[in-house]
Amino acid sequence: MLKNGLTQRAFYALGFLACSGLLAYAYYLQFARHLEPCPLCIFQRLFYLGAGLVFLAAAIHNPAKAGRVIYGLLCAMFSLGGAGVAARQVWLQHLPPDQVPECGPGLNYMLDSFPLNKTLKMVLEGSGECAKVDWRFLGFSIAEWSLLIFILLAVFSFFLMREEKCLTS
Repeated sequence: MLKNGLTQRAFYALGFLACSGLLAYAYYLQFARHLEPCPLCIFQRLFYLGAGLVFLAAAIHNPAKAGRVIYGLLCAMFSLGGAGVAARQVWLQHLPPDQVPECGPGLNYMLDSFPLNKTLKMVLEGSGECAKVDWRFLGFSIAEWSLLIFILLAVFSFFLMREEKCLTS
């Protein structure tokens, strides 16, 4: 137990709550503020969902040393995957307007019309809609905030995996 009384389980629960809160805010922006997510945004949501579910499983399981490493690596994998997608979107958003790719078909159409591997390739290449910035907070776009948060989640995952002296059940 940490000096302030927080346990390893509480830290995993905190990771789950962070991911859940981010997903809830994404759905708020989509349904209450009518900001439609681009395909890269949807993939980032899936990475938040994956990391959140791993954090939840770890909070329920309350793993020992080997389990901490496994859960930490899984959370880091989802976080770094999401960071990669967010970085791609940030790159698209910072392209000069004449170099932004043309808008492509919607994700639902791509999933219905193309094999999964081609759909993934097209989504990760990005399109004009992924370069559009509809929302900013403190001067940063959603993709920029998402990149920062994914990096922080990865660091948090490594912290939970490595902290043997401070985190005990």
